[in-house]
Amino acid sequence: MTDTSWLLLTYKVPPDPATRRVALWRKLKGMGAVYIQNGACLLPKTDDHARRLKMIENDILTMDGEALILETAAHDAVQASKVIARFKADRDEHYREFLGRCDDYEAEIAKEIAIEKFTYAELEEEDADLKKLQGWFEKIRKLDFYGASLAGEAESRLRKCEALLDSYAQRVFDANIENR
Repeated sequence: MTDTSWLLLTYKVPPDPATRRVALWRKLKGMGAVYIQNGACLLPKTDDHARRLKMIENDILTMDGEALILETAAHDAVQASKVIARFKADRDEHYREFLGRCDDYEAEIAKEIAIEKFTYAELEEEDADLKKLQGWFEKIRKLDFYGASLAGEAESRLRKCEALLDSYAQRVFDANIENR
């Protein structure tokens, strides 16, 4: 995404109950919004974001809050770069966490290989964990509007995890054929 116009949501909601305020924050972060200060966040200007922000505006109003949605653009290229850098930094933070989970996944399979635990039950568990990693990666990538620096590394690590599971699966199959 190279367009440098954004939707700006500014809002104010009552402090109580805090759970509603936190749910609102989570919903906006789940869309990939970056906060430029408390109660003010940006999303790239798309029809989907505009529609979703209008629904969030309605949620805010039902909380007895106030909301304003504006279309905005950076004053100049330097300012646009700063905003885009914020989006990239947020995604890189998610990619870093994802890479840590890839480390955990690889270590788990290495442990199972070391103790020669080649069971179908373990394979199913590892397959389920890989599916979680795949889903998580897709979620992050969907919110990576400007191509964060760790995107390629994260995708490469996911492919490595997939290959590792394939290799482990073959060992499980081989071990179970030998036991027949």
